[in-house]
Amino acid sequence: MEAEEDKTVRVGDSEATDGPEHRQPEASDDAVALMSSFEPEELQRCVFTESLVVLSESGRELGTFNVTVQYAQKVQQPCLLLHAQSHGTIDGAPCGTTVTAFISCELEVLEEEYHEYIKEVTKESASYPMSSLRGLITEGSSLLLMRLITLRKTVPENMQFVTLDKQLNIIHITFSDLGEKQMEVSGQVREVFGIQRMVHCGKGRPDTWENYFLTNGHLVSRHQVGSPVTMRLLQQPPRTEGPEKVSLTQVERTVDFLERQKELKEEYALYLRQHPEIRALISDFMQFLLLRKPENVYKFAKEYFSPFPIP
Repeated sequence: MEAEEDKTVRVGDSEATDGPEHRQPEASDDAVALMSSFEPEELQRCVFTESLVVLSESGRELGTFNVTVQYAQKVQQPCLLLHAQSHGTIDGAPCGTTVTAFISCELEVLEEEYHEYIKEVTKESASYPMSSLRGLITEGSSLLLMRLITLRKTVPENMQFVTLDKQLNIIHITFSDLGEKQMEVSGQVREVFGIQRMVHCGKGRPDTWENYFLTNGHLVSRHQVGSPVTMRLLQQPPRTEGPEKVSLTQVERTVDFLERQKELKEEYALYLRQHPEIRALISDFMQFLLLRKPENVYKFAKEYFSPFPIP
């Protein structure tokens, strides 16, 4: 059965004490400076959508990986909204991850939601003061940071950021240059730029990802060292003359849409909580549907529900 893992972290309380008592890892000054060094034009070039295919070692398609970056607004300030989603199957079982992050123009994470399909339901939370999360790079903001680094075609050396592990402990994360090489994309050989991301999880070996990007910031290949799967771009992104100009009106419309979408989700969730019989009714219908496996699903549904007149 599919289950969902929720992770939340609260920041901003200068006297927060929920986090571990030992000395926390800290980001380097160079890393913090890099986060605030990107110009608006560079950020604008990162506003696009990309889609990759998840492949096994034998080349079999296992799922998809999609990333979208767009302009938005959070806590009354303009920002970037990054939404990343992967889904597929492993050994016949469905799996997937969804990341939704609001990121400021200085790459500060204003809010991030992380959902992952796992074997059991777990919910964890932690509180840290803002000073502990100086130079924080999350799963979402790391995708944006690597796009920006690719556009500059250089990875600054000796930089350490901080991130949160699955238990919401503060750990170090670093990025290094894998250099340039050629890679086949949609039947054409293209120049790509490599960035290695390393998450330093305590005393063991760090979790390492090798990422390769086209010079325009589009992700071509993403692979975790030791994993049997790789994410690959199979179709080249369309060529554009330059970054798309986004007006304030477009930003406001996007913000209005996101706010309304959030309101609707809350309304729907409340209604379902108030009427638990809905889930029971749908569950009974689905079981009966799968048992009978009718050719005409619409006719079957009509006949199934027609004996129940609406009062």
